Amino acid sequence: MTGEARTMAGGRHRGREVALQMLYAIDLAADEGPASGEMRDRVFDRVVDHFSVPTSAIAFARALVEGVVDRLREIDEILGIHARNWRVSRMAAVDRNILRLAVHELRDTDTPIAVVIDEAVDLARRFGSDQSPAFVNGVLDAVAREVRAA
Repeated sequence: MTGEARTMAGGRHRGREVALQMLYAIDLAADEGPASGEMRDRVFDRVVDHFSVPTSAIAFARALVEGVVDRLREIDEILGIHARNWRVSRMAAVDRNILRLAVHELRDTDTPIAVVIDEAVDLARRFGSDQSPAFVNGVLDAVAREVRAA
């Protein structure tokens, strides 16, 4: 991998971390009403201000968050089908938002399946519980087979 490709991949990795933090904050604020564009901007600015975020990650993170929020109902329906014995609302907030992020990437981007799943499992390992990586991997494996086959 060239230096430029490595920098781009690192920016995308960091962008996913920022997007997860934003989605988590938006999810927790959901009791206050739907995520308006203004609320997303405030959350985004707070995350960027509090964490060192490379410029290359900012636009990618924003696009991921907007994609998830704009298609949240569809994404949650997909998760509800593939997360057997788990209602989306009962999942741990970190796991739920990692899965939402990954389902959006699987459905709406051309990111390779292996990259999406590896990145999601890495996020689950870093930010979730001990059971999160296996749970995320299992759900995404089932989602990927259906979504990318279509």
